[in-house]
Amino acid sequence: MLGRASVVTVEEARRIFEGAFLMPSLAVEAVPITGALRRVLAGDVVSGVTLPAFFRSSMDGYAVRAKDTFGATDALPAYLAVTGEVLMGEEAVAALSKGQAMKISTGGMLPPGSDAVVMYEHSQTLPDGTLEVGRPVAPGENVVAPGEDVREGETLLTAGHRLRPQDLGALAGIGVLEVGVFKRPKVAVINTGNEIIDASLTPSPGQVRDVNSYNLAGLILQAGGEPVPMGIYKDDYDDIKKAVEGALDASDIVAITGGSSVGTRDLTAKVIDGLGGAGGGVLVHGVSVRPGKPVIIGLCRERPVFGLPGHPVAVTVSFELFIRPLIERLSGYVDRLKTSGIPPVRVVKARMARNYSSGPGREDHIRVALELKEGELWARPILGKSGLITTLVKADGAVVIPLAKQGLERGETVEVALFD
Repeated sequence: MLGRASVVTVEEARRIFEGAFLMPSLAVEAVPITGALRRVLAGDVVSGVTLPAFFRSSMDGYAVRAKDTFGATDALPAYLAVTGEVLMGEEAVAALSKGQAMKISTGGMLPPGSDAVVMYEHSQTLPDGTLEVGRPVAPGENVVAPGEDVREGETLLTAGHRLRPQDLGALAGIGVLEVGVFKRPKVAVINTGNEIIDASLTPSPGQVRDVNSYNLAGLILQAGGEPVPMGIYKDDYDDIKKAVEGALDASDIVAITGGSSVGTRDLTAKVIDGLGGAGGGVLVHGVSVRPGKPVIIGLCRERPVFGLPGHPVAVTVSFELFIRPLIERLSGYVDRLKTSGIPPVRVVKARMARNYSSGPGREDHIRVALELKEGELWARPILGKSGLITTLVKADGAVVIPLAKQGLERGETVEVALFD
């Protein structure tokens, strides 16, 4: 096992890496908005149009002059002559005069002379076609004014923003069908271990199917990166070195699973040092976190290379601590909420369902399942070693026990970072 002398805290590991890593220039590409979901904008989007471009109804009803309805009640209604109907998608040309109304649907263009819409629910049509209005409307009521949505010259979206479904709708609304986005960083995934076989094969005694490649690929996609599977390699220095060399040519980040502990077959650190060059090699080997203590952080040819422990839970914890933030940086993403000091949305408060002890001098990441009991949210630890992938499957999120804390007590309030 790694000795305490070589282990650093999570924050120290990040500082060491930041001090050695030179942030590259981010490449930009143009993509249609149909394929831009969750991509990160490379520049501000400024509207070239005003939306809406005309006064439009926000309700089904009748376009009216508001002052013609003032004082109207159910007992003493206002009576208006219906002069026609505004057809959807057509320009309203005929103007309204005093005492007139025109039928209109939601989204329809208000005819000249009108300034409000009476809802169907507040009116009724008499046998002779006269409109009876039992409730007054104010000027602008049930109407969307020009520019109320977006104005020409207004910055709609800013650089660093990760596009959501509603953003794509807004872009379409202003006629922007293609946007400049940062290229997604490519993350090469190398799986090592004599016992690992392809997931499509049936394992013999002593063998296990590849879990980490699929878990990592999902985590990379979720973070905004592009996974580059490099395959499974035996515990052989030359084979792993060749795989890493190929990965450095094909990606922006290299993630190697397995082979990060200190042992006769653990070769990742040797490979990273061998390919590190001046100012590179292994920067960190061992972090005071559980699971994930043996994690390696290094640089090869100025590209980040991570040696992740072989256990699936340790892979996930290490990824969330070190690789996800790097992918987000290399994708140009700016977390507006985080930079504004707003707490993460996907964090909930819950009470611990049982005691949980933690060793001194390490940061513990425990998986928990959430349960609602008598109106209170409780976090139940999912017990099991970090080699068990189902401890992640059964969990709804994770709770972090800080370095200085030696455990959690039943009933204690904790913050649960929910899994996506």
